[in-house]
Amino acid sequence: MDRLLETEHENERIVLGLLSSVETDGARSQRLMAAELGIALGLVNAYLKRCVKKGLVKVHDVPARRCAYYLTPQGFAEKSRLTVQYLSDSFSFFRKAKSDCTRVFDEAAAHGLSRLVLAGKSDLAEIAILCAVEVGAEVVAIVDPSSEGGRFVGVEVFASYSDVKAGFDAIIVTDVARAQAVYQQAVDASDKGRVLVPALLGLRPSKGAEDSA
Repeated sequence: MDRLLETEHENERIVLGLLSSVETDGARSQRLMAAELGIALGLVNAYLKRCVKKGLVKVHDVPARRCAYYLTPQGFAEKSRLTVQYLSDSFSFFRKAKSDCTRVFDEAAAHGLSRLVLAGKSDLAEIAILCAVEVGAEVVAIVDPSSEGGRFVGVEVFASYSDVKAGFDAIIVTDVARAQAVYQQAVDASDKGRVLVPALLGLRPSKGAEDSA
C-alpha cells in the first residue's frame, strides 16, 4: 500500500510539473522539461502523450519541425487541483490559505459585503471560518450539494443556495476539488461581482466570461 501511494504521489508530481512547465513556456523542448523535472526524456514524452489523451494539453506544430504545447481549460483546472493537493500535504497550505482568505475578506469588506456564504465544505472552508473570526467577517452558511446538512466548524451546511434563508451578500469558493464548477454554480446563484475566489485555487474565467468582460 505504501509503495502504491508513493507511486501515485510521484505520478501527480510529474503531471503537475509538466502542466506548470507547459503553462510557463509550451515551446520548450522535452529535453529541457526532463532536466527541470529530473526524469528521463522518454518519461516526459509518455506523460505528455497521456496528458494530451486526457484533454489536459493540446499540441501544435511550430517552425523548425518542433511541437509546442498549451493547456486546455481542463488542464488549467487539473493543475489547480494538483497544486492545492500538493500544498495541502504540507503546512504551507495553511499559511497560503490563511493569507488568501484574509485577502478575500478584506476585498469583501472594501465592497461592503459583510454576510458571506462559503461554497464547499473542505479544509479551505475550515481555515476561512477561523480566519473570519479573526477579521470580524460573518460566515452565515456553507453550501455543499454533496453534504447531508448539519454543521461544520459551527456553521450550518445546506445543499443549495435556495436553502439558505438568511440573507447573504457574497459567496466565497472553498471547494478545492471542483473549484471551477462550483465557481460557475455560485455565479449562476448570485452574480459574478459577488463571487470571490482565494488565489490558491488558481481559477481562470471561462471563455464566455472573458468574452463578456
